[in-house]
Amino acid sequence: MATYKILISDGLDADAVELMKGQPSLAITLKSKMTPEELLAEIPAYHAIVVRSASKVTRPVIEAGVNLKLITRAGVGLDNVDQVAAREKGIEVRNTPTCTSISVAELAFGMMLSLARHVGKANISMKNGEWNKKAYMGTELYGKTLGLIGSGRIGQSVAVRAQAFGMSILAYDKFATESPLPIIKMVSLDELLENSDYISLHIPFDKEAGPTLTAKEFGKMKKGAYLINCARGGTVAEKDLLQALEAGTIAGAAIDVWEKEPTENVTLAKHPNVLATPHLGASAQEGQARTGMDVANIIIETFAK
Repeated sequence: MATYKILISDGLDADAVELMKGQPSLAITLKSKMTPEELLAEIPAYHAIVVRSASKVTRPVIEAGVNLKLITRAGVGLDNVDQVAAREKGIEVRNTPTCTSISVAELAFGMMLSLARHVGKANISMKNGEWNKKAYMGTELYGKTLGLIGSGRIGQSVAVRAQAFGMSILAYDKFATESPLPIIKMVSLDELLENSDYISLHIPFDKEAGPTLTAKEFGKMKKGAYLINCARGGTVAEKDLLQALEAGTIAGAAIDVWEKEPTENVTLAKHPNVLATPHLGASAQEGQARTGMDVANIIIETFAK
């Protein structure tokens, strides 16, 4: 029986790893936090690599992967995989698009609640020994309008939660005009910007198109609106967002994804009206367990037939 070598370079759910290790045709190696140079030297021995977001499967890595047959991304985005180079080499690229939808949706909704009730600011003030009850008068989500940029799985999951809170839901999607759910009204981007109290992004980053939200779009937003971004870094122009916050064009923002990660935009992260997190969208135990099992099934179906 042939043995296939699988490199897991960014960590994976332990149960999923054990499932793969139980397959006699698979030799599993866990090796995280490799430098690009180390990955380049390591990859020739392997038939498949499993990555999350840290490892970059670049063209040089793919060209060095003389035995590589499969690249699996444990997550949704494939920004860190050179898909063109993989296609040229006949290497299959897979991901796990459904596993962390709930995880990301819950974080986005939690951020929206935190913005509405100033949870982040109040928490910091309490830790500083203050009792500023009157300073943090918030608002209800009930009766407000949520604008979703992107109406895919995660956007729909956010919409279902928003409906439970009595919100109206608008959505704009450059690839879809028909509503995926009865509770979502599809509109143009301008209409969404002008009418939404909260705007939440759930789209990939298109390097050719650039940011979806720039100074032009911020200028069209409803006065006092809040922005939530748990999508991808680059979808929002950070310098324009900072200007909109400084000018009071929008009331605040919750940011989980950044143009560069780890972010060096300390000014934006420390802004008093910004709730900042270090790309935690998929970081829920249940979502990671589902992701791990999806990855394991992909590997087993490919190599352990």
